[in-house]
Amino acid sequence: MAKPSYFYGIHAIEALLEHRSLDALSLFVQQGRENDSHVKDIIAQAQANGISMQPTQKDKLTQLCGSPQHQGVVLHARPLGFADEGLLDNVIGRNQCLLLVLDQITDAHNFGACLRTAVAMGVDAVICPKHHAASLTPTVAKVSVGAAEMMPIVSVTNLARTLTRIKDAGVFVFGTALNETAKPIYAADLTGKTALIMGSEGEGMRRLTTESCDELVYIPMSGNEHGNLQSLNVSVATGMALYEINRQRTLAAGQA
Repeated sequence: MAKPSYFYGIHAIEALLEHRSLDALSLFVQQGRENDSHVKDIIAQAQANGISMQPTQKDKLTQLCGSPQHQGVVLHARPLGFADEGLLDNVIGRNQCLLLVLDQITDAHNFGACLRTAVAMGVDAVICPKHHAASLTPTVAKVSVGAAEMMPIVSVTNLARTLTRIKDAGVFVFGTALNETAKPIYAADLTGKTALIMGSEGEGMRRLTTESCDELVYIPMSGNEHGNLQSLNVSVATGMALYEINRQRTLAAGQA
């Protein structure tokens, strides 16, 4: 079993306590901040679950979690685990399922930001490869503002095989790429069962991943006929692409 980690940040800790309080071991609170409204709520939540609370110096909190961005609270807890791959069977059985596939996103801040946007835009599950991908660290939890606790994140051994599996279930797979065959994302029909693949910064999607796509799309940008996906941070590009999916689905629902 993986050793416990030190999670930090108000929203990340609130989400952890709400979704898996049994994994929490002890709470450390910066001395003098016990009566801050959000911190007070966290303390009450911890006490309700029988979790001990220890007043702690600010510098000690920074030392525990390895970041000064703790917002006065650090929670010692078991690490978040990836969801079982079998869970995908349930997700892809839904009528309008939406999957976000992150192909070799290794930066924890980008990974966390993508998860945050995924929750906001109604993604049902996130899929990533087991190798050459960011882990579910406390930094990811902090950057995702608790989103990492709110949706299944599935780590798969063979991404190409998983994409074939979801395609067999009727999910249409869109890959983001700068390619002569790619179309502007707004010109694609994103209203059905959809998987959106975002590739790593710099290299984009791997060859096998690209070959698994049903269609390639790009994000048009002002002054550039074909856009330039690589000029966008991957988490920003993910947000723009997911927003377009959400926009199309909202419009389609209103016309139904």
